[in-house]
Amino acid sequence: MEQSLNPNAYNAALDAPAAHDNNQVDSKTIWQVITASSVGTVIEWYDFYIFGSLAAIIGPVLFGSKGKIEDTLLGALAVFGAGFVVRPFGAMFFGRIGDMIGRKYTFLVTLLIMGGATFITGLIPSYDKIGLAAPAIVVVLRLLQGLALGGEYGGAATYVAEYAPDAKRGYYTSFIQITATGGLILSISVILITRKALGEEAFKEWGWRIPFLLSGFLVIASYYIRRRLHESPLFAKAKATGTTSKSPLRDSFVNPINRRLVLIALFGVTMGQGVIFYTSQFQAFTFMNATLKLDIVHSSIIMVVSMLLATPLFVYFGSLSDRIGRKRIIMTGMICGALFTIPLFYGIKAFAGPLTEITPATVDAAGKAVPAVMKALTPNIPAMIALVFCLVVFVTMVYGPIAAYLVELFPTSVRYTSLSVPYHIGNGVFGGFVPLIATSIGVWAAAQPAGTFAKEHSSLLGLAYPVIIALICFFVGSALMKDTRNVKLMDS
Repeated sequence: MEQSLNPNAYNAALDAPAAHDNNQVDSKTIWQVITASSVGTVIEWYDFYIFGSLAAIIGPVLFGSKGKIEDTLLGALAVFGAGFVVRPFGAMFFGRIGDMIGRKYTFLVTLLIMGGATFITGLIPSYDKIGLAAPAIVVVLRLLQGLALGGEYGGAATYVAEYAPDAKRGYYTSFIQITATGGLILSISVILITRKALGEEAFKEWGWRIPFLLSGFLVIASYYIRRRLHESPLFAKAKATGTTSKSPLRDSFVNPINRRLVLIALFGVTMGQGVIFYTSQFQAFTFMNATLKLDIVHSSIIMVVSMLLATPLFVYFGSLSDRIGRKRIIMTGMICGALFTIPLFYGIKAFAGPLTEITPATVDAAGKAVPAVMKALTPNIPAMIALVFCLVVFVTMVYGPIAAYLVELFPTSVRYTSLSVPYHIGNGVFGGFVPLIATSIGVWAAAQPAGTFAKEHSSLLGLAYPVIIALICFFVGSALMKDTRNVKLMDS
């Protein structure tokens, strides 16, 4: 084995001085690796997010146009969440392959699976045409996407980290962290441009398929970029010397020392990071569209501008973690997310303005009831951008240094598997269900009797879920998490 799993040896490694850079590859090679890994990862996040971004439109088309809006939205969000549930299984499956066969081969496969599933989603006939087959196909494709994404992040983070100098690992891996936000920005931008170009009616009828179909061209381009990469030097060395793991799953989860590290990573870091990430970006977008009834153009501008402004902070906090440590920054972002998320959402609600009825309820020519359309007509866009920006800042603090922390926590022989599983449980199970759980709690609270606390705060009551998870993670992480910035991967 390359890094002893003896606790004394592990603690000694954590306390060792940072490695010098003279034994690492040149910076040109590192930037080529970062570019190729990041481009593909952005596309994979784009593929995954495009479904969630279009949930309100996809719901009636693929889950039945005659159902209640709340039911079709919850159905779409449930399927969106299903893709997150299988991410840990994808992490175990592809992590095992990555630790035994190689990092490069594994994330080439995950890229093709993710892109293919997204492309096919754009071709699915509507529920009105093929009935229950439509949501069934969607579920299968979302499960495939979740499996693929479960193997993608661990591969990209591990691949970049194993090329990077020890003293700048937080800085270099932070560029991978940008890709998730980049994928969301890209998905929202493509949706917005397509919607404006086609018009509202055409977009709802068939134009929503274009962002899905576009994924096919993006994935082909990324695949050819990634094919030119070589295997990471640390894994190549481990394979040449015969020190790769014969059973990554056993070594990751049965060995008590490594299993303890996996549990600390999950309950002390990744589950809190997951809920903060999806609350600040996905739930904020869903909240503005479904609850505050903002025009899609306004909500898209708010999200894209705030995320673009905050994006450089991923690199800033990643680089800062090389100097002052990962733990301090991650835990600060965690407690800020727990304390300030609900007040910031109340501010977003206040600056959205009152709801106004645009068109009254009526009956169409076929005798079908047409509900009234409600919209917020007076949103304070700059103020809402500032508030969402604050939410995203918390994301950059917990997410910017996390790749370096997870990579440094585990030995090379089981690194891909060991970091991928807690990351995808934290982000998939805890984080991925934030929109569904928060929206479901809100729907329940809105149905309670007038004057009750739940009724009065129904639009924001669901935020109690991510806040509680972030608080638990803060206390566990503060007590058990050990800073890892001084670990030498070349000795692991």
